Amino acid sequence: MSLLSDSKTQIKKKKGALSESNDDEHQQYLTFTLLNEMYAMGILHVKEIIQYGQLTPVPMVPDFIRGVINLRGAVVPVIDLTTRFGGKSSDVGKRTCIVIVEVIYEDRRQDIGVMVDSVSAVLDIPPEQIEPAPAFGGKIRTDFIQGMGKIDTKFVIILAVNNVLSIEELALIDQVADVASEV
Repeated sequence: MSLLSDSKTQIKKKKGALSESNDDEHQQYLTFTLLNEMYAMGILHVKEIIQYGQLTPVPMVPDFIRGVINLRGAVVPVIDLTTRFGGKSSDVGKRTCIVIVEVIYEDRRQDIGVMVDSVSAVLDIPPEQIEPAPAFGGKIRTDFIQGMGKIDTKFVIILAVNNVLSIEELALIDQVADVASEV
């Protein structure tokens, strides 16, 4: 069964604080691909997955902000993770989708769309199968990485969702949403 059915799929999640949990129980992660590399993020951050659709560009914002979407009347900024990680802008394909994540900034919850090449699955990864982020040689900054999850013989890069955007960039995204909602 595909995680993306029709135009959107709701992700059921537990209620509670959005934090990079260190509980001893298994954590669930949404896995997705960017440029043929597997990444994951904690399912507690994920609100829903939608098909890539019409984005409204916003002038004078960093390259990694692709634009904004109207999500049931709310303005949601969409970032291109590939560009955020220092690569070139992602090409839109048949499986490209937007993962709506919720991050916390100044005691406010902010929905942000994250453009990914494709969504793979929701996986349980036990804490003992998660290694610390490598201190060298990565394609992305180590502060963006919560850890490296072992899946059989492969690794998946687990993103530290609250670190992927710095406080200043979250403020900029917040301003983009405010400006776009006024237009």
